[in-house]
Amino acid sequence: MQKITPCLWFDNQGDAAMKFYGSVFKNAKIGGMQGIMGSFEIEGQTIMILDGGPTYKLNEAFSLYINCQDQAEVDYYWDKLGTGGSYSQCGWLKDKFGVSWQVVPEALPRLLGSSDRPRAEKAMQAMLQMQKIDVAKLEAAYNS
Repeated sequence: MQKITPCLWFDNQGDAAMKFYGSVFKNAKIGGMQGIMGSFEIEGQTIMILDGGPTYKLNEAFSLYINCQDQAEVDYYWDKLGTGGSYSQCGWLKDKFGVSWQVVPEALPRLLGSSDRPRAEKAMQAMLQMQKIDVAKLEAAYNS
């Protein structure tokens, strides 16, 4: 077991959430629920589930970051995780269970972290206009 493992609090939807994530991520292992606790693994990251009732709600203060290789991977996760949820700005979405995700292509931190600050700022301004990150538009802004 990992030394530090995130735990997501659900209102009796833990089992359904785990099955959903297992259907979205190709590298997933669903451990299942034992009473009010459960665990699953996606892409090597173990996540605990607590069906703790309606006392606490998930919010954007905690999110799961998906490092995507390319636009196709961004599109896949954006569509799969966002269905039934809600979309926000700059690659953020909430899935139908209220979990916040950042769906980020590897190009984004590379362009925004460029030592060419004027070009990086152009990419930043382009990103601020987006919901789903569009790699081609980011690169076009960076290269303009």
